[in-house]
Amino acid sequence: MHGATAVVLGGSVAGLCSAGVLAPHFDRVVVLERDELPPGAEHRRGVPQSKHPHFVLNAGRRAIGTIFPGFEESLIEAGGLLLMPSMEAAYGENDGWGPRKSSTMTMIYSSRVLIERVLRDKVRTLAGVEIREGTAVSGLATTGGGTVTGRVTGVEYRDAGGETRTIEADLVVDALGRGSSVRDWLAAAGWPSVPEKTLDAKVTYTSRWYQLPAPSERPPGWWWKHLVLTPTQENGPHPQEHEYLSNFFPIEGDRAISCMGSWGLEMPRKPETFEAAADRLRAPTFAAAMRASTPVSEVHLTRSTGNKWRRYDEIDHPPLGLVSIGDAVCAFNPFYAQGMSSAARSAVVLSDVLSEYRSLDTSFTRDFLDRQRASLEVPWMLAMARDQGYDFAEGTEVAPAWRRKIMAKVSWPVFNAITAAAREDDYVEQTFTAVFNLDKSLRDMMTDPRFVSGLLRHKIREALGRTRVPAGFDIRSDPPGTDYSDPANPVEPAAATPRTATRRTRG
Repeated sequence: MHGATAVVLGGSVAGLCSAGVLAPHFDRVVVLERDELPPGAEHRRGVPQSKHPHFVLNAGRRAIGTIFPGFEESLIEAGGLLLMPSMEAAYGENDGWGPRKSSTMTMIYSSRVLIERVLRDKVRTLAGVEIREGTAVSGLATTGGGTVTGRVTGVEYRDAGGETRTIEADLVVDALGRGSSVRDWLAAAGWPSVPEKTLDAKVTYTSRWYQLPAPSERPPGWWWKHLVLTPTQENGPHPQEHEYLSNFFPIEGDRAISCMGSWGLEMPRKPETFEAAADRLRAPTFAAAMRASTPVSEVHLTRSTGNKWRRYDEIDHPPLGLVSIGDAVCAFNPFYAQGMSSAARSAVVLSDVLSEYRSLDTSFTRDFLDRQRASLEVPWMLAMARDQGYDFAEGTEVAPAWRRKIMAKVSWPVFNAITAAAREDDYVEQTFTAVFNLDKSLRDMMTDPRFVSGLLRHKIREALGRTRVPAGFDIRSDPPGTDYSDPANPVEPAAATPRTATRRTRG
């Protein structure tokens, strides 16, 4: 688009990915970022969630790699860890520790701040892209608000010196996150209120960063790199900490983020209560790992976790010259690690549509919104499947009481059945991996005859005592390190060596 200018509101993951896809199509791309961006991997005010664990799902890895070739390699070179979770993570499940075995899924573990630093480095190499730091977006310039030709024509902002400025734009990308005011600015300019789907399951999570002990100082049972405890399914009295979803999450610099979260419970805010809560978790290994490590941060707590989907696609005449990416359009419960991947996928959708249209007209806008909706429906369905099961959830997507009761009763048992069957059925494992990584929808998985028959077959084998991979190891003991990749020939920890996963998931 010769001579055209695009303006991106926000310089976080969604904004950086957007800048990456805009650069080939616009002569000038301006990113307006409120913060002064650090040169390294450091926290900043505009991304408070960076203090909690983050990872990019495989669909997001591919999307970012499409936008920024070499992203994965750069992230690993900067300290990210390429791991196979089924081999290098210990999972505390309903009936105890799960078995260790190889699978098709890999992950790159790192902090959110490192991911953003690597992305910023990539963006700064792009011709025609300018990042203006210390700028506060204050409004939009528009014409014909709410009409068939209504368009966003520019952005108003205060620069680092406090002076109000306006920049004209052929396309504006809203990447301002959950707190974006774009919806309100559009309403003030004459557009109808953008419909919202919401569901807040009252998730609160709290995290603290730790420096790990040297490998030579770790106990023999510490073979794992990632430790996970899922919520209990006990019916009788038990400590509320058994309801937590907890992670001891490895990141660069031989550090880990200890994170505990819950649906509807108060979470610890202070170091002493944080450690005391860890002591009451189902697995003593978790607190032992924390105490063997050195805390290097305060305790960080987040409550802003509700699911929210702003349905620009449902407006009769959506504003031309504007698209929204990331949390600005669809924000998820962070427990499900869908945010960065969904933002990157939307950016790729934008890239595809830009490549197919010569003009930023109504057809361009409607096509983008339709394709983005299809992309977002996949993670949204996953988030609803879990969060609709809570009686205290609030929002437009609250399920009827009968449905909440069913979902609350079956969601974790179904998850347990899937993970158990996946250990012995490659098709189940590959299908679940695809859904977890946003490569396949939950609906497609649960209506797949081969997948469902695999679950049923495993339940029958389990009832008959004919499963090949043992499970349910004592949660009060250290997680077992035996490798059951070949159930007929398990490899004991003393003979095992750490595995290096392949660079990508198969398929």
